[in-house]
Amino acid sequence: MAILYFIILLSVIIIVHECGHLIAAKCFHVYCGEFSIGMGPKLWAWKGKETTFTLRALPIGGYVAMAGEEGSEFEGVPHERTIKGVSHWKQIIIMLAGVIMNFVLAWLIFASIILINGSYNIAPKAVVGGVVEGSPAEAAGFAEGDVITKVVFADGTVVKPSNFYEILTYSMDNTDPVTYTLKRGDETLEKTVTPVYNEQEQSWLVGIKIPPATQVKTTLLNSGYYGAQYMGQTVKELVTALTRLVKGIGFEDLSGPVGIYQVTEQQASLGLQNYILLIALLSLNVGVFNLLPLPILDGGRILLVIVEMIIGKPLNQKLEAGITAVGVALVLLLMVYVTWQDLMRLFI
Repeated sequence: MAILYFIILLSVIIIVHECGHLIAAKCFHVYCGEFSIGMGPKLWAWKGKETTFTLRALPIGGYVAMAGEEGSEFEGVPHERTIKGVSHWKQIIIMLAGVIMNFVLAWLIFASIILINGSYNIAPKAVVGGVVEGSPAEAAGFAEGDVITKVVFADGTVVKPSNFYEILTYSMDNTDPVTYTLKRGDETLEKTVTPVYNEQEQSWLVGIKIPPATQVKTTLLNSGYYGAQYMGQTVKELVTALTRLVKGIGFEDLSGPVGIYQVTEQQASLGLQNYILLIALLSLNVGVFNLLPLPILDGGRILLVIVEMIIGKPLNQKLEAGITAVGVALVLLLMVYVTWQDLMRLFI
């Protein structure tokens, strides 16, 4: 059953993303020869008015084959109906549309779950809610009511928290010294503490108590707002995680298809709401990841269009093909790495 949940999860995210590209391209009259869900050998196909919809064997991606793209050859299509035949801003919209659809899907799921639950916990402010007796925080001189303005971790990660949950996100399993910048009245303080292992909680803690969250009732009118708020917080965490990866931090925490399968199996066993929430979170991950400036991804394709806008002429086809090949190689290397990581966690 878990494999079915996994396939449905990937299919929903892929279909939504590619539908964004297809709808935007159709709006600008760009010829789309194929809409594919999955990669590899063709399992099923249906020919529409001008687009062939296909289902392929490997549920690890999808694509919309548009006239004018590298590798897509459609005979008899006039230039004005190719991706290269529309204006630069239309090309950018078409490439952004998939990411936008991923964000819309996540927002709809977040808002719906918040509405169904009937309440929403607003994240507590980044304030010391209290200090545990005998803890490193007490020894360092933390006091209830201190406003936490900055947290610097030993790996170089800097967090300027807008709420307390942002601190928790990067404090999990951290065993190294952490430097907190605090605001106490008109005074600014710096406190460095080293977490200690708490047997009862089975985690590394510094002894700062979390202030209580504010619970609000949700309605049809405000659930959309709180859904957007939750989505914004999640995107912020994803961007911070990507920034850490650029600095070479956190590669060991990446997961690929095997890891996603394990998480899907776990969340599906906890109930429908957890499973649907996972779809929303992965949809956001796919959206943010696709904005990276790698040529094979939407972000990289947008970057190439912007370069063409700046230089005032199309890029050399061989150069563009070479850049795309490098992008493909980088993404494939990343996939091999994360899959290897998943297998090591599974068997070691």
